[in-house]
Amino acid sequence: MAKSLVTLTIGQSPRSDILPLLRQHLPDAVTDHAGLLDGLSAADIAVQYAPAAGEAVLVSRLQSGEQVRLAAPKVEQGLQRKISALEQAGYDIILLLCTGEFGTLSTRRALLLEPDRIIPPLIRALVQQQRVGIVVPVEEQIVEQAGKWQQLPSPPCFAVASPYLADEQTFAAAARTLQAADVGLVVLDCIGYHQQHRAALQSRLGVPVLLSNQLVARLAAELLG
Repeated sequence: MAKSLVTLTIGQSPRSDILPLLRQHLPDAVTDHAGLLDGLSAADIAVQYAPAAGEAVLVSRLQSGEQVRLAAPKVEQGLQRKISALEQAGYDIILLLCTGEFGTLSTRRALLLEPDRIIPPLIRALVQQQRVGIVVPVEEQIVEQAGKWQQLPSPPCFAVASPYLADEQTFAAAARTLQAADVGLVVLDCIGYHQQHRAALQSRLGVPVLLSNQLVARLAAELLG
């Protein structure tokens, strides 16, 4: 019999990089893990999901720890097939481990938790006139995801630092960008960021730094009861 909840990454599962954080809120006894790229070789991934010129890009992680760049439209199509299969397998809650924007994902019965539908309204409710800092993994996403944050009281300040590739110097540079913009709150806008990344920014900025994966994992835990 299927467990109550399954996490679904657009990379490969299990996500060992963020699994300790997820387990703080989602016990193994009630949680399974699945990935869009599970069982695929590097060649398979390139054929099925490599972004073409001008295509929106999403970033995730393979089991090897390698960063992978994926075409957002192809990911969305693949996710829908995966979601339908997971629902058919009997899961009650499907937690998507990706903060990218998806407009067409759906379920017939299971509850689908999409971070891009949950986090921006939550951040809008938290801030008043403070400027928000958004950290994304790759440069292309600054333009691609700007619309996602359009409900904020003022345009956010974006900084780039990949959770899979960036070193301490890159995060320090991101912190300087955010500090120069006088941000009052920072969102790490990728599921791959973890406590180490949060601490690196918070120590330099002295403002709240929120982890997307922690926010949605806490919500999913509440739904489990």
